[in-house]
Parts: sequence; structure tokens; C-alpha cells
Amino acid sequence: MEKPSRREFVLGATAAAAAPLVGGAVNARAKGPARKLGVAICGLGNLSEHQIAPALQKTEHCRLSGLITDSPEKARQWQSKYGIPAANVFSYDTMDRLAHNKDIDIIYIVTPNAQHADQTLKAAKAGKHVICEKPMEVSVEKCQQMIDACKAAKVKLAVAYRCRFEPNNLECSRIVRDRELGQLRYLDAAFGINIGAPGQWRLKRELSGGGALVDVGIYALQATRYLTGEEPVMVSAIETKTDPVKFAEVDETMTWQARFPSGVLATCMASYNLPTVTRFRGIAERGWFELDPAFLYDGNHGRRSDGKEIAQPSGDQFAAEMDDFASCILEERQSIISGEEGMRDVRIMAAIYESARTGRAVTL
Repeated sequence: MEKPSRREFVLGATAAAAAPLVGGAVNARAKGPARKLGVAICGLGNLSEHQIAPALQKTEHCRLSGLITDSPEKARQWQSKYGIPAANVFSYDTMDRLAHNKDIDIIYIVTPNAQHADQTLKAAKAGKHVICEKPMEVSVEKCQQMIDACKAAKVKLAVAYRCRFEPNNLECSRIVRDRELGQLRYLDAAFGINIGAPGQWRLKRELSGGGALVDVGIYALQATRYLTGEEPVMVSAIETKTDPVKFAEVDETMTWQARFPSGVLATCMASYNLPTVTRFRGIAERGWFELDPAFLYDGNHGRRSDGKEIAQPSGDQFAAEMDDFASCILEERQSIISGEEGMRDVRIMAAIYESARTGRAVTL
């Protein structure tokens, strides 16, 4: 048999992402893990409080068992709310002690981007599996350090790409894979928000590594990759600023085009200074499909040119990604949102920044 092409391989992997929501979840329930894997959340900010911790109450294979924070006040509040024992509370500087805690299996890192590598290396050294919020880190070199450390420690590493488990995004990937509307020809994707007050860490390059592109633009970038099942071979980008004071250190708005091996052209936008826009549209030989909204925590839906609706319940995407990661650990298999997957996005985003800086297209 001939080896599958890169496109066929990635499309197959995208299809496999549906497993945790369909057959995979059924199989995992049938096997019945001996215990739920304990998760310690590293960084107790807004996302952890309002999304990740509540999602852990819904998972089949995980449970909230630990906290990592430099805020004693937050630690006490979370301990009271979730019944976390003092022995399972750590600071960023005491993560080495995790090695002696058998109640914690996974560290979920939810801190500023430039801290991900340091905390991943500490978690790996302590023998803990890691799932880290996107973007994976601020450079390809840092990403590689994370991958190498986890491999050396024989622990798993994943990046929190929740949309890879969102039913409507999966359905759009299926439409492309099955060529229901013919061969895909063109994509456009956008994610824009109003970032809010100045002074936050996301507007400081040293902590974030970038602005709108690395924070919300990564969703549009991911969508072009999982919809095409390919890696871009060229990018060309333009950055614009309407508020050079507020966005002095990071990009306010970034637009880019990407060309894929099959000939698909993608046009994307990310912004920190717009009313919320979160959508994508794919145009194929015989019609189009779209999600609008596409990347929200809930309520994503869309339609097709043939009149069919794309409107499945989004479910809890954080719970789905964590259950899948737990299943990967229990079944000793590779995650579809592995460290290597996270590093690919960081490499492409670095090329987008280079193109915007130089005014030239960058070949990948």
C-alpha cells in the first residue's frame, strides 16, 4: 500500500478528534479507569475560575485535586470552594515538591505565555503530565524545550486547543474530508475582540510574546490547518495599529494570507480592538459552509450553501479536551493536540510576524 499523503494523514487525525465525543468516550466508559486522574491547575486567573475548574466537575476521567499559585488568598478561596487539602497546594517556586504528591497526575498550565516553558519543565521533572494553554510558548525554541523535557521524563504534553473537540468545528472538518461540497478552494477566518484596559499582561510583550495574533488569531490559524488538513507553505502579513500607545508592545490587528499545498488560499484576521467577531467560511467547488460564531465556549453554529444548518450543542469543550488527554494517558497513545502540534502554530506565527515586519512573503 502507498503511504498516506500529509493531507490524508492530518485529515484522518482530525476525524479521530471526534472519538472522545462519540465512540472513544463510550469505550473509555466501558473499560472504566481505576480512578480519575488528579489535575492541579497552575494559575488561578479568570479562565481557570470560570471555565477550567467548572469543567473539571463535569469530566469522566479527571478531577480537580491541586492548586499552584503565588496568591495565598486565592488558594484559600479555592480550597474552601473545592475542598483541596493544604498538602495539594503549591507555589510556582515549590513545584519540585509535586514529585512527592501521588494525588496529582496532570498539571494544567494557565499562566502568561512566557512562563509556560519554565512551569512545564518543573512539572515534567516532577513526573507529571502537562496540558498547557495556547499559545504553547513565545518561541519555537521554548516549545522544543518543553517537548524534549516531557519526552525525557516520559510524560505526555498537550496544548489546550479546545475547538478540536467542538462538534460544529468537527462537522466542518468532516464536510471537507468527505468532499460533500467538492474540493475546498478558499478559506477566510477571523477572531477579533476588544481586549479592554491597558496594563494587563497580554499587552506586555515580555509576558505574552505577541498580541492579537498569538491570543485570538491562533484560533483562525488552527481552523485553516484542521479544515485543510495541510500545513501552509507560504504566509504574507500586514499589521496595523490605530492606538499605538495602548498597543505599543504588541500587535493590535494582524491580517495574513496563507497558501497550502493543495492550492487552497486562506485569508485571516486577528484583532484586539474590534467588537467581537469569531467566524470562518470555506468555499468549495459546489458551495460553501460557515460557522458564525465559530470559536466561542458555547453557541457556535453555522450553515451551508445547500440550506443545511450546522448547529450541534457545543458541550463543554474544556471537559472534552481534558477527558481526551486523560484517555491518552490511560491508553498510552499520542494526543491530537500534542506539543508538536502546538509548536507548529508557534513556528507559523513567527513567520507571520516576520512577514509583517519585513513586508515580504515568508516561505515555510
